[in-house]
Amino acid sequence: MGKIKVAISVTNCICYDQRVLKMADVLAEMNADIIIIGRWKDKFCDEVTLPYRTVRFKMIFKKGFLFYKFYNIRLFFYLMFHRFDLIIANDLDTLLACYLASVIKCLPLVFDSHEYFTGLPEVINRPIVRSVWKLIEKICLPHLKYSITVNEPFARLYEDNYSIKPIVVRNCSRTAHHIKSYTKKELGVPESDFLIIIQGTGINVDMGVGELVNAMGTLKDSFLIVAGSGDMVPEMKKIVTELKLENKIKFIGPFPWDELIRYTKAADAGLIITRDTNLNYHYSLPNKLFDYIAAGIPIITSNLPLITDIITQYNCGIILPEITAEEIAEAINVLRNNRIMYSTLKENTLRASEELNWGKESEKVREFYENIFFKEVRIKKILSNT
Repeated sequence: MGKIKVAISVTNCICYDQRVLKMADVLAEMNADIIIIGRWKDKFCDEVTLPYRTVRFKMIFKKGFLFYKFYNIRLFFYLMFHRFDLIIANDLDTLLACYLASVIKCLPLVFDSHEYFTGLPEVINRPIVRSVWKLIEKICLPHLKYSITVNEPFARLYEDNYSIKPIVVRNCSRTAHHIKSYTKKELGVPESDFLIIIQGTGINVDMGVGELVNAMGTLKDSFLIVAGSGDMVPEMKKIVTELKLENKIKFIGPFPWDELIRYTKAADAGLIITRDTNLNYHYSLPNKLFDYIAAGIPIITSNLPLITDIITQYNCGIILPEITAEEIAEAINVLRNNRIMYSTLKENTLRASEELNWGKESEKVREFYENIFFKEVRIKKILSNT
């Protein structure tokens, strides 16, 4: 009968999308033939070799309505003129093309929602843009048979609004015990400095970056690594230059996960300082949270319910009462100066990593595809061959 051919679509740069690559790993272990369809973002895409076949569209428009319009048009025609047994749409911004192709070709479709797209700050504050995305939701979502999302509140929202019941698969990280961390010397960081990291490809508005840079200006014997990218990184660099903090703050990356985790494991603590300004941020369970846990480092986080539930359950970090330079600096000083407390939090983080890891979380993915989805695909393949 041959391998099941799976098309995975995403608008992000494939090189950095941890969730897509982890999902692809599970499908590959189930003997699926995978192709990931995404975008060509920069020359880095040509330098990184991925373990799967990829198609990367080079887009004239890099963002906004025209980007999404022409990306979906190209994606639709690619799906129509290539043979697949299963289509996976990652997030709402790829769903319309995938949905139309799946209907026309009578193929099963999985919708993997990494966030509640119409609740994003880039969408919610623009009524016309939001109305377009809500229309796409109303066209596609009520007809979906198979869906996945990242947390229980989002699953309930989809069920309440569109009567679909996604399974919940959190963005837990792969285990990192076998990965060797960089040393402070290799990173050019003084050995006596307390090393903090903030990471991710979404360092955007309402992420507390101004407060963080100002906090670093008041701290002694502390060093910050900003590992990633986002809309606010240029502004962050500008503030660093204005305050003459180049000797205390270093910008790197973004990197593929195996390289990024080497930096993360070198840090003494990880930061999550997202403001509670919209639905997605309120219910945030970001990759960086699970990366910090995988790296075994204590976490300093803003007071967001799903994150603080984990921090409280495992006692593996400090929760900021508010996002100010003073509160950030105080939390860093507490971790740096209270070695008994620090050792306890670090030990608890390592314990948390034994439960909150992709090896355990991916069992739900395997069950989802094996017991529900792949039976349907195999039946279709058998019928098509008779």
